[in-house]
Amino acid sequence: MKKSDFYFDLPEELIAQTPLENRAESKLMTLNKNTGEIEHKRFKNIIEYLNPGDCLVLNNTRVLPARLFGCKENTGGKVEFLLLKRTSKNQWETLVKPGKKAKIGDTIVFGDGVLKAKVVGMGQEGSRIVDFEYEGIFEELLDELGTMPLPPYIKESLSDQERYQTVYSKHEGSAAAPTAGLHFTNELLEKIKEKGIKIAYITLHVGLGTFRPVKSDDILDHKMHSEFYMVSKETAEIINSTKAKGGRVISVGTTSTRTLESIADEKGMIHEGQGWTDIFIYPGYKFKIIDGLITNFHLPESTLIMLVSAFSSRAFTLNAYEEAIKNNYRFFSFGDAMFII
Repeated sequence: MKKSDFYFDLPEELIAQTPLENRAESKLMTLNKNTGEIEHKRFKNIIEYLNPGDCLVLNNTRVLPARLFGCKENTGGKVEFLLLKRTSKNQWETLVKPGKKAKIGDTIVFGDGVLKAKVVGMGQEGSRIVDFEYEGIFEELLDELGTMPLPPYIKESLSDQERYQTVYSKHEGSAAAPTAGLHFTNELLEKIKEKGIKIAYITLHVGLGTFRPVKSDDILDHKMHSEFYMVSKETAEIINSTKAKGGRVISVGTTSTRTLESIADEKGMIHEGQGWTDIFIYPGYKFKIIDGLITNFHLPESTLIMLVSAFSSRAFTLNAYEEAIKNNYRFFSFGDAMFII
């Protein structure tokens, strides 16, 4: 299977640069993969497609303000950091721009010296391993000095950093938002609960690998990045109970899907646990647990559109994307949503 099988031509003006003022007013395309029926709604209408006894699975990760701007201690040269992964309490794997300014032994200074980083090693694909030095609490300094690591296709600045967080975000650790969840408001979640739909939370810390293109022509040669997940006993019990009673498990986003499909056993049961997953889901994959998928519209030739195509079909997915383009749907992180059942 070739990556070109998942290509589509997207007009640049359909790439959403800013979030809508009201999260739930995003467009919603609903797709019935059994009948082929497509409907156009607003996201707030999602509740019409959910039944009492169903379970929504949400990823409650929280995005770190992981982009830092500093300078070299000895020369004053400007340096940009993007935190990728914490490897120990004060050590991180980071992307550095320009990379040539971050040699092993160099020290980078942020915020007039309240935070310093010493380059101690090389990571994967040109990243750097750095040790941070500071007084106080690292996360508080990051909130003060850092900015949101918006995707490279978003050129406009974000006036309110909370708009790149879901309203239910809880556990900090992501380098990117689980964007399917950005459409939910607290009011909509309350209405969903009142209708008798269960809410279960998992945590998967989204890495920047989610934006990396598939480089190999044959998608089977693509190596997925690893991401850390956590699934609680309570969440496992809610999901297993839903399945046992004949309810549907509806995954909100590709990150929730990857977590559930990583941890489900062959009988479709979920167990408490945590670990790292590099699961790659593409057409031909046999889903073990999810019955529905809420997701955004993704980049051409990305692992995300491949996952969506696995849940429905490649032809059905690409047809839906054509329909979205004709109807001026907004694409990518701040864009509109689809619900596949």
